[in-house]
Amino acid sequence: MVTTKQRKAAKRNVRKAIGAANRKKTIAHMPKRARTALGKQASAVRQRKRTGAKTPKTRAELIKIARRRGLEGRSKMGRDQLARALGEK
Repeated sequence: MVTTKQRKAAKRNVRKAIGAANRKKTIAHMPKRARTALGKQASAVRQRKRTGAKTPKTRAELIKIARRRGLEGRSKMGRDQLARALGEK
């Protein structure tokens, strides 16, 4: 049988682990392939903002469009999947 003290200690440890994982979610801690892809995507978005072009859109913009169209499973999709599903690419 687990005591109340043990249960509290386990909860505390889980919370600490979750907090540590959240703090490590930075580009510096990602694999090089992911950093490169994110950099290219950010560069494309900046270029789009400068020129006023319609594509490529950010994930947030695609989520808004998907919400309006009622696309199922949109919250679990990445930016590229959303773009393909919406016919943006």
